[in-house]
Amino acid sequence: MEYNKPDITDNPFFTRGCCTIPKSGKPEDNFQSGCAKLNAYNWLKDIEQPGLAKTASVVEVRFKNSKKLFFRAEPDLKLQEGDIVAVEASPGHDLGIVSLFGESARLQMKVKGQEIDPDRMKKVYRLARTTDIEKWISAVNREGKTQKESRKIVEDLNLEMKINDIEYQADNTKAIFYYTASERVDFRELIKVLADMFRVRIEMKQIGARQEAARLGGIGSCGRELCCASWRTNFSSVSTNSARLQQLSLNPTKLAGQCGKLKCCLNFENDFYKEAMKEFPSQSIRLKTKKGTAIYQKADVFNKLVWYSYLGDNSSMMAIPLDKVMDIIKKNKDGKLPEQLEDFAQTQGANTEYDNGEGEQEMWKLDDSF
Repeated sequence: MEYNKPDITDNPFFTRGCCTIPKSGKPEDNFQSGCAKLNAYNWLKDIEQPGLAKTASVVEVRFKNSKKLFFRAEPDLKLQEGDIVAVEASPGHDLGIVSLFGESARLQMKVKGQEIDPDRMKKVYRLARTTDIEKWISAVNREGKTQKESRKIVEDLNLEMKINDIEYQADNTKAIFYYTASERVDFRELIKVLADMFRVRIEMKQIGARQEAARLGGIGSCGRELCCASWRTNFSSVSTNSARLQQLSLNPTKLAGQCGKLKCCLNFENDFYKEAMKEFPSQSIRLKTKKGTAIYQKADVFNKLVWYSYLGDNSSMMAIPLDKVMDIIKKNKDGKLPEQLEDFAQTQGANTEYDNGEGEQEMWKLDDSF
């Protein structure tokens, strides 16, 4: 069955999980799970809740891109995933889309370490009305133009910052400006100019390089849409140790993503390499032969090959099967020396993919652990 990807050229609501511009508050008119990066599966949906749960329930509501917040809803307000709801904001109200509700939302709130206190939580007012959605559409349509004009203002004020994204509140009373900056920025004058021009309350939020890439989107070197833009919401620290463990060349141009940091996918197979490398000998162990002593260079985890080269001759490396390496190490412990490594080598010659360490000096700039 052929999948026809929705046309998002003229649909600013796509970043909110709506495949089409909303027409009503009914989820079947606006919502498709495949369009929502922040879509969640309610695994408790078909399980009857205890009869004691008659108090206000917790609702998880998603907004633009990677933003999700928790609210409380009265028990008489019947909600389901995909409903567009009006929620309490500061000031005024905002519109969002229900992603989880009930016990599953309550558990998710605990996972994120947030206190479940219905008296202090903001509340869901109601299901969105037609007038609410019309005003919401008007507010969202302003975001593109506002972003262009605000970037021009930043340039005129000579501020070292970049406006990445704009999020208008559904009632048109507040706008959140997401920006990146390498250093501390005094944007007090900028806020005055923006408030006078757009006639809304201005809120500035600084985001990191990874969050910027997630909001702007793009295509990675793998040819697929960026993981952070399509499905990944939680960022884990990525260090050069992951690249070293996977025997990758420490080349910043190859290991850096579009955010300028180390690629998140370096962590995807890291646990596998940690487990697989337990079978391989320590890199400090040297192989002794009658021809000379050989030092470790790198390993091929999938083919179970280990590359060694003689001391003083790093240009010529030999790929030796793992079982042969372990056999040589055992013979060395017994005081026996093979004639030469060439007798065990599977391939010979220089390896162009071997890293000479020249990229090591620049890798620290990409490492999240520093």
